[in-house]
Amino acid sequence: MNANIAIAMIETSSIAKGYEASDAMCKMASVTLVKTTVVARGKLTILISGPVGEVESALRAGIETAKDTVVHQFIIRNVHQQVLDTLEKRKPAETLDAVGIIETKEAIAAIQAADAAAKAASIRLLETKAVVGGGKGMVTLTGEIGAVRSAVAAAIAAVPKGMLVTQVVIPQPDKQLFAAVGK
Repeated sequence: MNANIAIAMIETSSIAKGYEASDAMCKMASVTLVKTTVVARGKLTILISGPVGEVESALRAGIETAKDTVVHQFIIRNVHQQVLDTLEKRKPAETLDAVGIIETKEAIAAIQAADAAAKAASIRLLETKAVVGGGKGMVTLTGEIGAVRSAVAAAIAAVPKGMLVTQVVIPQPDKQLFAAVGK
């Protein structure tokens, strides 16, 4: 876990208001603007990180600026370090004992799932994709089969109602799948 580090995300229905909110967030507090992404249907997602208090202040400023264009927002206080390490980048694995994959309808739900999975069991996050085609999110993880099952269960419990597309646990994946998911 990463003590006192938080991440927050806002999704807006307006790209322009989203960028204005991003600017307000950065000016309000000492945060890192990790990523802004235009997603399906003309939405913008804004992801920030930093000390908990700073992120909380910045999130309030972003919501106030974006006003009624806010579609969804969240904050994860004391986010697990693996989430930060795998956000929009793959961390290769030497072997895959078992693979867990969680697919969500929205980017925000994938980040929540990744944090819950990393905190629930001794697994290794491979990738936390905040925006997959069409605005979806996806988390891939590996570890011993029991740990992967526990992590996936915790992850899907953290996904807001109606946001889960599917989840799978693949024991002893084929070498070809390892090439696609693990490296």
